[in-house]
Amino acid sequence: MKSADLVARNEDSSAVLAEICSVRLAKTLFGIPISHILEIVGGARPQPVPLAPAYVGGLVHYRGDVLTTVSLRQLLDLPPAEGLQDILVLESATGCFGLLVDSVSEVLTVSSDDYEPNPSTLDERRRNLFDGAYKLPKGLLVMLNPVRLDPRQSRVLEDS
Repeated sequence: MKSADLVARNEDSSAVLAEICSVRLAKTLFGIPISHILEIVGGARPQPVPLAPAYVGGLVHYRGDVLTTVSLRQLLDLPPAEGLQDILVLESATGCFGLLVDSVSEVLTVSSDDYEPNPSTLDERRRNLFDGAYKLPKGLLVMLNPVRLDPRQSRVLEDS
């Protein structure tokens, strides 16, 4: 967890609080630390890229540039979304890329006391994409690893 992700320390414990942007994909709630997010683009319709790997969701115009998007649905073997999707514009060491999700929910503050690592039964691809989960009052928030989602850096995506 980067220092920019840290919000506060609870004075009664050593728990660390972090701000997480929550997104929905089908019925699952996923999270990404807000420090990796530049912008949220709602209602996008990426243009397909012929002969691109399956995980490439398409290209969109973004602030005068062309942004490559990664389809989280494709990475998780879910059927394509019907209708418009939201894009999280993520910053990486090699530039920016977009992450296609069904919808953006809200920014949540989570505690390290509620964090659980990935279970040992998780398949290798998901173990590489996920960074554990936070227990919430109404379910789980599965954390995504933004570095491993970068289409220019990650070999995890190529194995999808």
